[in-house]
Formats: sequence, C-alpha cells, structure tokens
Amino acid sequence: MTEIIGVRFKTGGKQYYFDPKGLTVANGQSVIVETGKGLEYGVCVRPNGFVADEAVVQPLRPVVRLATDRDEKQVRDNRKKEQDALNVCQKLIQRHKLEMKLVQAEYSFDGSKIIFFFTAEGRVDFRALVKDLAGVFRARIELRQIGVRDEARMLGGLGICGKPFCCAQFLDEFHPVSIKMAKTQNLSLNPTKISGTCGRLMCCLKYEQEAYEDAVKRCPKQESFVECPDGVGNISSVDLLKERVKVRLEDSSEQPKSYRVSEIRVVRSGKGKRPEDYVAPPKAELEKLRYIPPEEENRARRFGEENDLSALLDRYLGQQEEPRESGKSRSGGRNHRRRGNKKEGQQAQGKQPQKQAQQPAPQPKPAQQAEGGTEQKRRRRHRPHHRRSKNNGGAGQQAKE
Repeated sequence: MTEIIGVRFKTGGKQYYFDPKGLTVANGQSVIVETGKGLEYGVCVRPNGFVADEAVVQPLRPVVRLATDRDEKQVRDNRKKEQDALNVCQKLIQRHKLEMKLVQAEYSFDGSKIIFFFTAEGRVDFRALVKDLAGVFRARIELRQIGVRDEARMLGGLGICGKPFCCAQFLDEFHPVSIKMAKTQNLSLNPTKISGTCGRLMCCLKYEQEAYEDAVKRCPKQESFVECPDGVGNISSVDLLKERVKVRLEDSSEQPKSYRVSEIRVVRSGKGKRPEDYVAPPKAELEKLRYIPPEEENRARRFGEENDLSALLDRYLGQQEEPRESGKSRSGGRNHRRRGNKKEGQQAQGKQPQKQAQQPAPQPKPAQQAEGGTEQKRRRRHRPHHRRSKNNGGAGQQAKE
C-alpha cells in the first residue's frame, strides 16, 4: 500500500496522485507540487489515504509545500496575464490569417511557459505565430490543438437538461459514446436531440447503458411470437424501463395489449414466420401465466384459492345465510321461553294471594279464595303493577267479611 493525496489542477480536470511526504493535507486545501513541467499549483480533492501499489504511476511525484498567501497572489496575477495573452494571440492569428479558433491561454505557476489551446478542422502551420508570441511574452510558447469536447470542458456552460456540463463539473476523462447506445435505450436517433452543446453525442448516454443492457437480456425482442394469458401473438413494442411489452393477438382485432415480461412465454425470438408445427395451448393453461398481485393472491387463499367466480359467489352467499338461520333459532327460543315464562308467571300470580294470606288476617274459605284468584288474573292483564297489592287486599277484606 502507498500513501497518497489526490490533487486536481483545473475545475473538473483529472485527478492525480502525489506523495504527501509526511504532510497532512485536508480536502480543499491548496498545495504546491512537483510535476514534469515544474512546480504547479493545485487543490487537494482527496486527503491522505492508502491505495494499492498497482494504482500508482511510478515515479510518484512529491508535494513540495502547502500553498501560502504569496502563492495565492501569484496565481491570481497569472489569471490576469492569461486574459491579456489571449487578446494578444487573437490579434496575431488574424494578422497571419490562420483558420484556427483560440479557446484558452494558460500560464505555468512560475510564469516561464504559456500554453495556448485552439481548435481547427485540419492541420495548421503556426510556426510564424509561435515566433511572434515568443518575442512578445519572452517565455516558452506552446500551441496545443484540442477537440470540441475539450473545448466544452474548458469554456463550460449549461446542457439541455439545464445543469452545468458534466465534463466541466465532475468527469475526469471522456468515455466513448456510440449511436448504438441510443438505439439500445430506444431514444430518438435525431442528432439534435441526442447531441450535446459540443456537437457530439451526450456523455450521459453512457451512464445508464449497463442498466439497459441488463434489461435487454431479460426482455424479449420486438416482433417475437409469444404466448400470453389472452392468447398468442407478436410483440409490437418493448418498454425496457418498465419491463412490459405490447402484444398483437392473432384472434383479436383490438389494440395491442400490455403485459409484464413475466406473463409471456417466447415461442420464437425475433422476426420470422410462425412455427408450422405449433399448436396453441388451451385457454386454461395460458391463463396460468397471468400475474396475480399479492393482495388478490392473499384474498384467493383466504377463500380457498378458488378461481371460479360462481364458486366464490356460492361460498359467499352460504356464509351470509348461516348467521340468518342462527338468528331465527335464537328468536324462536326466546319466544318459547317467553310463553313458558308467561305460564309460569300466571301460576305464580295464582299462588301470590296465598303468600299474602299469611298475614295476621284470618284465612278466607277455599271457594272465596278461588274466586278472588280468577278475578286477580283478569285484572292484572289490564291494570298496572302497582295496583295489584291493593286488589289483593280488597279480596282479602271481602273474604274476611
């Protein structure tokens, strides 16, 4: 393992590893490092850490020191000089009538070298231009031709998504992008819709390519002959993100129906004729391919996993009739008890005068007592309860008389 820190010289530029030489550098701290071009000013984007020896390009350059206020001032002065050098170089290009577009000028940290970046359609003979620039700035001059993607990274800007360019924000290096990626992702092949500001294919096509390639392996091809829960037919379109397909059924003139990838069974992949010896399976077997959501599946298990609607209806009606029958038997029992209680109450009413007759008053004769008992029964059917004792008392007085 090798101890390193990560340093970046430009915003959105590539990250390089350097040997800290015992210094502890925090993330975002400025440092002065030694490079093949001399001393350079950079910003730490990865604090002290360890990486495998294979990830380090030897020889590993050291960190000279942490940046001071004097170094910061020198960097600001170089930025001002770069703008002046850009204007001077632009005038000299027009004087020499060279077909080149100047993009940016860059001063080295110590000011001994100036690099001019430009774009051009072909090769440009700029030897006379270099001599004039060297005589003006009294420094080493380098003219470097770059591509349109590097130009977009240096200049920056906003993409069609409304965000800053990925290349100018976080991409360390460019990845190859091809038109095949746009086809795999079912994007429009119109160049104006899949190209960035630089005029090349958008770098973001590479981001989701692996996910689309994995989805292509699981989804069938377009125009494949498949079996689905409603019959057999050909796939008219494939949605890779949702993993759904639309199928044109052979025995139906309706619009193509949408199914999950798990609901279909591929008979023939890709374009071609229907197999000659193919016989479509029965409808009941194809219906088993239909996807059942977990809620409906749990409901089916609760009802005994019955798929027949009539059977479910009979079962449901049977469950509704059972409580009604049980309610009838309960009500019938109550009526029977009420009738029985009524008879028992009448017997108790007939015996009640005997209990009241146990008072100190003399007991009446059996005949008079029986007449008083029948009279009490008739009166109790129509009179309130609080008058019973008075009537009984009157009967007792009559018996006494």
